[in-house]
Amino acid sequence: MSDVTLPLKTASRRAGAMTFGFLFAAESLVRAINASVLSIQAHDLLGSSQKVSVLSTLVSLAVLATALNLPNVLRRLSARRAYFLGIGLLMLASVLLATFTLPGQALGVFLRNTGAAVLQVMLSLYILDHIPRDRLAESEPLRLTFSVLSWTAGPALGVWLYTRYGPAGPQLAALAAALFLVLFFSWLRLAEPRPSAMAHRPFHPLANVRRFAAQPRLRLAWIIAFGRSCFWSGLFIYGPLLMLEGGESKMAAGLLLSLSQAMLLITFLYGRLARHMGVRKVITLCLVLAAGFSFAAGVAGPAHPLLAGGLLLAGALATTGLDGVGGIPFLRAVRPHEKTRMAPVYRTFIEFSEIIPGFVFALILSVWDLGAAFMVLGSGLAVVAGYAWHYLPRSL
Repeated sequence: MSDVTLPLKTASRRAGAMTFGFLFAAESLVRAINASVLSIQAHDLLGSSQKVSVLSTLVSLAVLATALNLPNVLRRLSARRAYFLGIGLLMLASVLLATFTLPGQALGVFLRNTGAAVLQVMLSLYILDHIPRDRLAESEPLRLTFSVLSWTAGPALGVWLYTRYGPAGPQLAALAAALFLVLFFSWLRLAEPRPSAMAHRPFHPLANVRRFAAQPRLRLAWIIAFGRSCFWSGLFIYGPLLMLEGGESKMAAGLLLSLSQAMLLITFLYGRLARHMGVRKVITLCLVLAAGFSFAAGVAGPAHPLLAGGLLLAGALATTGLDGVGGIPFLRAVRPHEKTRMAPVYRTFIEFSEIIPGFVFALILSVWDLGAAFMVLGSGLAVVAGYAWHYLPRSL
Protein backbone atom coordinates (compact mmCIF):
# COMPACT_ATOMS: atom_id res chain seq x y z
CA MET A 1 0.00 0.00 0.00
CA SER A 2 1.42 3.38 -0.93
CA ASP A 3 1.66 6.35 1.38
CA VAL A 4 -0.75 8.32 -0.82
CA THR A 5 -3.68 6.03 -0.05
CA LEU A 6 -3.23 6.28 3.71
CA PRO A 7 -5.20 8.73 5.85
CA LEU A 8 -3.09 11.45 7.37
CA LYS A 9 -4.82 11.48 10.74
CA THR A 10 -5.48 8.16 12.43
CA ALA A 11 -4.69 6.66 15.80
CA SER A 12 -1.93 4.69 14.10
CA ARG A 13 -1.17 3.90 10.49
CA ARG A 14 0.81 1.75 8.16
CA ALA A 15 3.53 3.46 6.17
CA GLY A 16 5.50 3.01 2.97
CA ALA A 17 8.88 3.94 1.58
CA MET A 18 8.08 7.65 1.24
CA THR A 19 7.21 8.00 4.92
CA PHE A 20 10.40 6.29 6.06
CA GLY A 21 12.39 8.36 3.58
CA PHE A 22 11.18 11.59 5.17
CA LEU A 23 11.66 10.21 8.68
CA PHE A 24 15.21 9.08 7.95
CA ALA A 25 16.02 12.47 6.41
CA ALA A 26 14.85 14.26 9.55
CA GLU A 27 16.82 11.88 11.77
CA SER A 28 19.91 12.21 9.58
CA LEU A 29 19.95 16.00 9.89
CA VAL A 30 20.42 15.76 13.66
CA ARG A 31 23.50 13.60 13.26
CA ALA A 32 24.82 15.24 10.08
CA ILE A 33 25.27 18.64 11.73
CA ASN A 34 27.76 17.07 14.14
CA ALA A 35 29.34 14.67 11.66
CA SER A 36 32.32 16.81 10.73
CA VAL A 37 32.48 18.76 13.98
CA LEU A 38 33.29 15.75 16.16
CA SER A 39 36.77 14.97 14.83
CA ILE A 40 37.67 18.66 14.38
CA GLN A 41 36.64 19.52 17.94
CA ALA A 42 38.47 16.45 19.27
CA HIS A 43 41.57 17.55 17.36
CA ASP A 44 41.28 21.04 18.87
CA LEU A 45 41.03 19.51 22.35
CA LEU A 46 43.73 16.84 21.99
CA GLY A 47 46.12 18.34 19.45
CA SER A 48 46.96 15.25 17.37
CA SER A 49 45.31 12.75 15.04
CA GLN A 50 46.81 9.83 16.96
CA LYS A 51 45.10 10.92 20.20
CA VAL A 52 41.84 11.46 18.36
CA SER A 53 42.07 7.88 17.09
CA VAL A 54 42.62 6.55 20.62
CA LEU A 55 39.65 8.52 22.00
CA SER A 56 37.41 7.34 19.16
CA THR A 57 38.37 3.71 19.80
CA LEU A 58 37.67 3.91 23.54
CA VAL A 59 34.29 5.56 23.04
CA SER A 60 33.34 3.00 20.40
CA LEU A 61 34.15 0.17 22.81
CA ALA A 62 31.74 1.68 25.33
CA VAL A 63 29.05 2.09 22.67
CA LEU A 64 29.54 -1.52 21.55
CA ALA A 65 28.98 -2.86 25.08
CA THR A 66 25.85 -0.72 25.36
CA ALA A 67 24.51 -1.67 21.92
CA LEU A 68 24.72 -5.39 22.68
CA ASN A 69 22.47 -4.83 25.69
CA LEU A 70 19.87 -2.86 23.75
CA PRO A 71 17.42 -5.79 23.37
CA ASN A 72 17.09 -6.09 27.16
CA VAL A 73 16.36 -2.37 27.38
CA LEU A 74 14.16 -1.90 24.34
CA ARG A 75 11.97 -4.93 25.04
CA ARG A 76 10.64 -3.07 28.08
CA LEU A 77 9.53 -0.14 25.94
CA SER A 78 7.08 0.30 23.11
CA ALA A 79 8.68 1.06 19.76
CA ARG A 80 7.37 4.61 20.00
CA ARG A 81 8.95 5.25 23.40
CA ALA A 82 12.19 3.60 22.34
CA TYR A 83 12.41 5.93 19.34
CA PHE A 84 11.85 8.94 21.59
CA LEU A 85 14.60 7.60 23.87
CA GLY A 86 17.02 7.63 20.94
CA ILE A 87 16.15 11.25 20.14
CA GLY A 88 16.58 12.23 23.80
CA LEU A 89 20.07 10.76 23.87
CA LEU A 90 21.03 12.78 20.78
CA MET A 91 19.77 15.97 22.46
CA LEU A 92 21.68 15.30 25.68
CA ALA A 93 24.80 14.59 23.60
CA SER A 94 24.59 18.03 22.01
CA VAL A 95 24.41 19.68 25.42
CA LEU A 96 27.57 17.87 26.53
CA LEU A 97 29.47 18.56 23.31
CA ALA A 98 28.74 22.27 23.67
CA THR A 99 30.81 22.35 26.89
CA PHE A 100 34.05 21.97 24.86
CA THR A 101 35.71 19.82 27.53
CA LEU A 102 37.37 16.43 27.17
CA PRO A 103 34.81 14.69 29.47
CA GLY A 104 31.99 16.42 27.61
CA GLN A 105 33.48 15.35 24.28
CA ALA A 106 33.85 11.71 25.31
CA LEU A 107 30.43 11.39 26.97
CA GLY A 108 28.76 13.45 24.24
CA VAL A 109 30.09 11.22 21.45
CA PHE A 110 29.09 8.14 23.49
CA LEU A 111 25.50 9.35 23.92
CA ARG A 112 25.27 10.51 20.30
CA ASN A 113 26.37 7.13 18.98
CA THR A 114 24.18 5.24 21.46
CA GLY A 115 21.19 7.34 20.47
CA ALA A 116 21.95 6.66 16.81
CA ALA A 117 22.07 2.93 17.62
CA VAL A 118 18.64 3.05 19.24
CA LEU A 119 17.16 4.96 16.32
CA GLN A 120 18.71 2.62 13.75
CA VAL A 121 17.41 -0.48 15.50
CA MET A 122 13.90 0.94 15.86
CA LEU A 123 13.77 2.22 12.30
CA SER A 124 14.87 -1.21 11.04
CA LEU A 125 12.05 -2.83 13.03
CA TYR A 126 9.50 -0.39 11.65
CA ILE A 127 10.74 -0.97 8.08
CA LEU A 128 10.76 -4.76 8.41
CA ASP A 129 7.19 -4.63 9.68
CA HIS A 130 5.82 -2.09 7.19
CA ILE A 131 7.71 -2.78 3.92
CA PRO A 132 7.29 -6.11 2.04
CA ARG A 133 10.57 -7.93 1.61
CA ASP A 134 10.26 -8.09 -2.14
CA ARG A 135 10.22 -4.26 -2.23
CA LEU A 136 13.32 -3.69 -0.09
CA ALA A 137 15.63 -3.33 -3.13
CA GLU A 138 13.44 -0.40 -4.20
CA SER A 139 12.63 1.17 -0.82
CA GLU A 140 16.11 1.15 0.75
CA PRO A 141 17.84 3.26 -1.94
CA LEU A 142 14.83 5.60 -1.92
CA ARG A 143 15.10 6.05 1.83
CA LEU A 144 18.77 6.96 1.57
CA THR A 145 18.13 9.30 -1.35
CA PHE A 146 15.73 11.28 0.81
CA SER A 147 18.54 11.93 3.29
CA VAL A 148 20.74 13.61 0.66
CA LEU A 149 19.87 17.16 1.67
CA SER A 150 20.53 16.42 5.35
CA TRP A 151 23.91 14.79 4.80
CA THR A 152 24.97 17.29 2.14
CA ALA A 153 24.14 20.45 4.09
CA GLY A 154 24.73 19.16 7.62
CA PRO A 155 28.54 18.66 7.76
CA ALA A 156 29.39 21.97 6.08
CA LEU A 157 26.77 23.81 8.14
CA GLY A 158 28.14 22.29 11.34
CA VAL A 159 31.72 23.38 10.61
CA TRP A 160 30.58 26.86 9.56
CA LEU A 161 28.68 27.28 12.83
CA TYR A 162 31.66 25.88 14.77
CA THR A 163 34.15 28.31 13.21
CA ARG A 164 31.79 31.29 13.47
CA TYR A 165 30.02 30.76 16.81
CA GLY A 166 32.21 28.27 18.64
CA PRO A 167 31.31 24.83 20.06
CA ALA A 168 27.76 25.87 21.02
CA GLY A 169 26.82 26.90 17.47
CA PRO A 170 26.41 23.48 15.82
CA GLN A 171 24.93 21.99 18.97
CA LEU A 172 22.10 24.52 19.09
CA ALA A 173 21.34 23.71 15.45
CA ALA A 174 21.38 19.96 16.24
CA LEU A 175 18.98 20.53 19.15
CA ALA A 176 16.60 22.43 16.88
CA ALA A 177 16.71 19.59 14.33
CA ALA A 178 16.07 17.05 17.10
CA LEU A 179 13.03 19.00 18.28
CA PHE A 180 11.66 18.95 14.72
CA LEU A 181 12.23 15.17 14.64
CA VAL A 182 10.22 14.79 17.86
CA LEU A 183 7.31 16.75 16.40
CA PHE A 184 7.44 14.96 13.03
CA PHE A 185 7.57 11.46 14.53
CA SER A 186 4.73 12.36 16.92
CA TRP A 187 2.63 13.54 13.99
CA LEU A 188 3.24 10.35 11.98
CA ARG A 189 1.74 8.07 14.67
CA LEU A 190 3.13 4.95 13.01
CA ALA A 191 1.53 1.61 13.79
CA GLU A 192 3.64 -0.31 16.29
CA PRO A 193 5.72 -3.16 14.81
CA ARG A 194 4.09 -6.50 15.50
CA PRO A 195 6.01 -8.13 18.39
CA SER A 196 7.57 -11.49 17.67
CA ALA A 197 6.87 -14.47 19.89
CA MET A 198 10.31 -14.07 21.49
CA ALA A 199 10.38 -10.28 21.72
CA HIS A 200 9.64 -10.07 25.44
CA ARG A 201 11.91 -12.85 26.64
CA PRO A 202 15.12 -11.73 28.32
CA PHE A 203 18.29 -12.68 26.45
CA HIS A 204 21.90 -12.42 27.44
CA PRO A 205 23.80 -10.31 24.88
CA LEU A 206 26.31 -13.11 24.27
CA ALA A 207 23.45 -15.50 23.49
CA ASN A 208 22.27 -13.12 20.80
CA VAL A 209 25.80 -12.89 19.39
CA ARG A 210 26.16 -16.68 19.33
CA ARG A 211 22.80 -17.05 17.60
CA PHE A 212 23.76 -14.40 15.04
CA ALA A 213 27.19 -15.95 14.40
CA ALA A 214 25.62 -19.38 13.90
CA GLN A 215 23.82 -18.16 10.76
CA PRO A 216 26.20 -17.88 7.75
CA ARG A 217 23.95 -15.48 5.83
CA LEU A 218 23.85 -13.08 8.77
CA ARG A 219 27.63 -13.30 9.19
CA LEU A 220 28.06 -12.45 5.53
CA ALA A 221 25.66 -9.50 5.78
CA TRP A 222 27.60 -8.19 8.79
CA ILE A 223 30.99 -8.40 7.02
CA ILE A 224 29.68 -6.45 4.02
CA ALA A 225 28.16 -3.79 6.27
CA PHE A 226 31.40 -3.67 8.27
CA GLY A 227 33.42 -2.96 5.14
CA ARG A 228 31.05 -0.22 4.05
CA SER A 229 31.10 1.38 7.48
CA CYS A 230 34.91 1.21 7.65
CA PHE A 231 35.08 3.47 4.62
CA TRP A 232 32.60 5.98 6.05
CA SER A 233 34.12 6.05 9.53
CA GLY A 234 37.56 6.43 7.96
CA LEU A 235 36.30 9.31 5.84
CA PHE A 236 34.35 11.06 8.61
CA ILE A 237 36.99 10.71 11.33
CA TYR A 238 40.24 10.88 9.38
CA GLY A 239 39.22 12.73 6.21
CA PRO A 240 38.91 16.10 8.01
CA LEU A 241 42.16 15.41 9.87
CA LEU A 242 43.91 14.72 6.54
CA MET A 243 42.71 18.12 5.28
CA LEU A 244 43.94 19.87 8.44
CA GLU A 245 47.32 18.15 8.46
CA GLY A 246 47.69 18.95 4.76
CA GLY A 247 47.34 22.65 5.54
CA GLU A 248 43.73 23.09 4.38
CA SER A 249 41.09 24.96 6.39
CA LYS A 250 38.42 23.54 8.69
CA MET A 251 35.82 24.64 6.17
CA ALA A 252 37.57 22.52 3.52
CA ALA A 253 37.28 19.56 5.89
CA GLY A 254 33.56 20.18 6.28
CA LEU A 255 33.05 20.56 2.53
CA LEU A 256 34.81 17.25 1.92
CA LEU A 257 32.19 15.46 4.00
CA SER A 258 29.28 17.43 2.58
CA LEU A 259 30.35 16.70 -0.99
CA SER A 260 30.79 13.02 -0.16
CA GLN A 261 27.20 12.89 1.04
CA ALA A 262 25.92 14.63 -2.08
CA MET A 263 26.72 11.33 -3.78
CA LEU A 264 23.61 9.91 -2.12
CA LEU A 265 21.66 11.61 -4.90
CA ILE A 266 22.39 8.64 -7.15
CA THR A 267 21.58 5.97 -4.56
CA PHE A 268 18.31 5.08 -6.29
CA LEU A 269 20.28 4.35 -9.47
CA TYR A 270 22.14 1.58 -7.66
CA GLY A 271 18.77 0.08 -6.78
CA ARG A 272 17.85 -0.01 -10.46
CA LEU A 273 21.28 -1.36 -11.34
CA ALA A 274 20.89 -4.12 -8.77
CA ARG A 275 17.59 -5.18 -10.32
CA HIS A 276 19.34 -5.61 -13.70
CA MET A 277 22.79 -6.89 -12.65
CA GLY A 278 21.95 -8.51 -9.34
CA VAL A 279 22.76 -7.37 -5.80
CA ARG A 280 25.87 -9.57 -5.64
CA LYS A 281 27.61 -7.92 -8.60
CA VAL A 282 26.76 -4.39 -7.50
CA ILE A 283 28.01 -4.95 -3.93
CA THR A 284 31.28 -6.49 -5.11
CA LEU A 285 31.93 -3.82 -7.74
CA CYS A 286 31.34 -1.02 -5.23
CA LEU A 287 33.71 -2.61 -2.72
CA VAL A 288 36.45 -3.01 -5.35
CA LEU A 289 36.17 0.63 -6.44
CA ALA A 290 36.09 1.92 -2.86
CA ALA A 291 39.21 -0.15 -2.10
CA GLY A 292 41.14 1.23 -5.06
CA PHE A 293 40.26 4.88 -4.46
CA SER A 294 41.00 4.62 -0.72
CA PHE A 295 44.43 3.16 -1.39
CA ALA A 296 45.16 5.85 -3.99
CA ALA A 297 44.08 8.57 -1.53
CA GLY A 298 46.53 7.13 0.98
CA VAL A 299 49.33 7.33 -1.58
CA ALA A 300 48.51 11.01 -2.15
CA GLY A 301 48.31 11.60 1.60
CA PRO A 302 48.69 14.92 3.46
CA ALA A 303 51.34 16.02 0.94
CA HIS A 304 48.59 16.36 -1.67
CA PRO A 305 45.42 16.91 0.41
CA LEU A 306 43.19 18.14 -2.42
CA LEU A 307 44.10 15.19 -4.64
CA ALA A 308 43.55 12.82 -1.72
CA GLY A 309 40.21 14.48 -1.03
CA GLY A 310 39.16 14.06 -4.66
CA LEU A 311 40.05 10.37 -4.56
CA LEU A 312 38.08 9.93 -1.34
CA LEU A 313 35.09 11.55 -3.03
CA ALA A 314 35.40 9.01 -5.84
CA GLY A 315 35.47 6.29 -3.18
CA ALA A 316 32.35 7.82 -1.62
CA LEU A 317 30.62 7.63 -5.00
CA ALA A 318 31.25 3.88 -5.04
CA THR A 319 30.38 3.35 -1.38
CA THR A 320 27.04 5.07 -1.92
CA GLY A 321 26.05 1.93 -3.80
CA LEU A 322 26.68 -0.08 -0.65
CA ASP A 323 24.46 2.31 1.27
CA GLY A 324 21.74 1.67 -1.26
CA VAL A 325 21.85 -2.12 -1.56
CA GLY A 326 24.46 -3.29 0.97
CA GLY A 327 21.87 -3.78 3.70
CA ILE A 328 19.67 -6.06 1.60
CA PRO A 329 21.55 -9.29 2.49
CA PHE A 330 20.66 -8.72 6.17
CA LEU A 331 17.05 -7.68 5.56
CA ARG A 332 16.47 -10.79 3.46
CA ALA A 333 18.34 -13.15 5.77
CA VAL A 334 17.00 -12.20 9.19
CA ARG A 335 14.12 -14.36 10.39
CA PRO A 336 10.98 -12.40 11.32
CA HIS A 337 10.72 -13.89 14.81
CA GLU A 338 14.38 -12.98 15.53
CA LYS A 339 14.47 -9.44 14.15
CA THR A 340 14.33 -7.81 17.62
CA ARG A 341 17.34 -9.84 18.77
CA MET A 342 19.39 -9.82 15.59
CA ALA A 343 19.07 -6.15 14.57
CA PRO A 344 21.15 -4.83 17.53
CA VAL A 345 23.86 -7.45 16.89
CA TYR A 346 23.93 -6.64 13.19
CA ARG A 347 24.34 -2.90 13.74
CA THR A 348 27.46 -3.50 15.85
CA PHE A 349 29.28 -3.26 12.52
CA ILE A 350 29.23 0.49 13.17
CA GLU A 351 31.16 0.26 16.45
CA PHE A 352 33.54 -2.38 15.13
CA SER A 353 34.22 -0.23 12.07
CA GLU A 354 35.50 2.43 14.46
CA ILE A 355 37.13 0.15 17.05
CA ILE A 356 39.21 -2.05 14.75
CA PRO A 357 40.40 0.62 12.29
CA GLY A 358 40.78 3.07 15.18
CA PHE A 359 43.09 0.69 17.04
CA VAL A 360 45.08 -0.13 13.91
CA PHE A 361 45.27 3.50 12.83
CA ALA A 362 46.40 4.61 16.29
CA LEU A 363 49.39 2.27 15.93
CA ILE A 364 50.05 3.37 12.35
CA LEU A 365 49.82 7.07 13.17
CA SER A 366 52.44 6.69 15.88
CA VAL A 367 54.94 5.91 13.10
CA TRP A 368 53.56 7.13 9.75
CA ASP A 369 51.22 9.87 8.54
CA LEU A 370 47.51 9.63 7.70
CA GLY A 371 48.26 8.41 4.17
CA ALA A 372 49.30 5.01 5.50
CA ALA A 373 45.97 4.67 7.32
CA PHE A 374 44.00 5.06 4.08
CA MET A 375 46.27 2.58 2.32
CA VAL A 376 45.46 0.01 5.02
CA LEU A 377 41.76 0.88 4.67
CA GLY A 378 41.88 0.22 0.92
CA SER A 379 43.61 -3.12 1.44
CA GLY A 380 40.97 -4.19 3.95
CA LEU A 381 38.12 -3.26 1.61
CA ALA A 382 39.71 -5.37 -1.12
CA VAL A 383 39.58 -8.39 1.21
CA VAL A 384 35.89 -7.76 1.94
CA ALA A 385 35.21 -7.49 -1.80
CA GLY A 386 36.72 -10.91 -2.39
CA TYR A 387 34.71 -12.39 0.46
CA ALA A 388 31.45 -10.90 -0.84
CA TRP A 389 32.04 -12.15 -4.39
CA HIS A 390 32.83 -15.66 -3.20
CA TYR A 391 30.00 -16.13 -0.69
CA LEU A 392 27.06 -13.97 -1.80
CA PRO A 393 24.44 -16.13 -3.54
CA ARG A 394 24.40 -15.65 -7.31
CA SER A 395 20.61 -15.42 -7.12
CA LEU A 396 20.70 -12.39 -4.81
